Amino acid sequence: MKAMILAAGKGTRVRPITHTIPKPMIPILQKPVMEFLLELLRKHGFTEIMVNVSHLAEEIESYFRDGQRFGVNIGYSFEGRIVDGELIGDALGSAGGIRKIHDFNPFFDETFVVLCGDALIDLDLTAALQWHKQKGAIATVITKTVPLESVSSYGVVVTDTENRVISFQEKPSQEEALSTKINTGIYIFEPEIIEYIPPKQKYDIGSELFPKLVAMGAPFYAVSMDFEWVDIGKVPDYWQAVRGVLLGEIKNVPIPGKQVREGIYTGLNVAVNWDKVDITGPVYIGSMTRIEDGAKIIGPTMIGPNCWICSDVIVSNSVIFEYSRLGKGVRLVDKLVFGRYCVDKNGSSIDLQAAALDWLITDARQIPSHAEIAEREKMAELIKLEAK
Repeated sequence: MKAMILAAGKGTRVRPITHTIPKPMIPILQKPVMEFLLELLRKHGFTEIMVNVSHLAEEIESYFRDGQRFGVNIGYSFEGRIVDGELIGDALGSAGGIRKIHDFNPFFDETFVVLCGDALIDLDLTAALQWHKQKGAIATVITKTVPLESVSSYGVVVTDTENRVISFQEKPSQEEALSTKINTGIYIFEPEIIEYIPPKQKYDIGSELFPKLVAMGAPFYAVSMDFEWVDIGKVPDYWQAVRGVLLGEIKNVPIPGKQVREGIYTGLNVAVNWDKVDITGPVYIGSMTRIEDGAKIIGPTMIGPNCWICSDVIVSNSVIFEYSRLGKGVRLVDKLVFGRYCVDKNGSSIDLQAAALDWLITDARQIPSHAEIAEREKMAELIKLEAK
């Protein structure tokens, strides 16, 4: 069976991570979110998968290749152009991307599934497909019921008593919401849907195609299903996803590595004297990471591979990406460290280089000299004194 993963977006709400990592490649404890989607599709018999790519397309293509090692077949549709020898992404929108693939050569010649590439899900796709076919739908959107206080964060789907879609509301207030069913970005389509997508232009599924289907009175339905759905469309969402895995709240994502202490998991060859550090789980520490004596780590916290955590560092409830070096005495609480950026759990970021704080948090591959370390430690002590 055939499917499509939408992977062309720039991921502006997940910056600064998406400056260098496309959204489908954002790791959930070292495993790209799109890999989980491929596993789900394969499990339910969807093995022919098209992926539209644009922003940082080469990152996705070089990792997943033709899909053979994941038990599926993958093809890619690039959306953009070359300017002065450089690939420039120019996404066509979720529906426009479908039409581009089909216009190249009719690929969508049977019922197919479309998934957004930025969510962890454990949906029973087989049951959803069966429901779609029983309804005789041309399009089905999979919805999930959320508490009324959460509707303002999502696109709301309004249906009649037969589950036929009659209208949409984009992030309504609690008072205005006509439903608590939200659009999860999971769709089932018949091939005829292509006829309603204009060719060679940007066109969106949610804001353009779906209202058109409603206006036409097409057999367009929504089915609300009970399944795990973890959206990582924004930095706070990603933060909660990592926390959820570490705390065991997200059941379909195991913590990688081996458990070396209660609630403490590590990758290969982590350099640490367990008797001289204070680590309280749940914590994941990636391979080839060094943790110096006197460091304190409080979970839920993820520390990526090849990091260097210096002495007297305190890390609590944080996510530290690979190759991060936290200098002596650094305190990080409720923070995400990604390259030269330090981000709080609400998504506000500090450019450490621009703020002249990159002597505190650096790239672990740039090993400072003894003189530089001494100078940094002296500056850290001065800051502590001024704080007092």
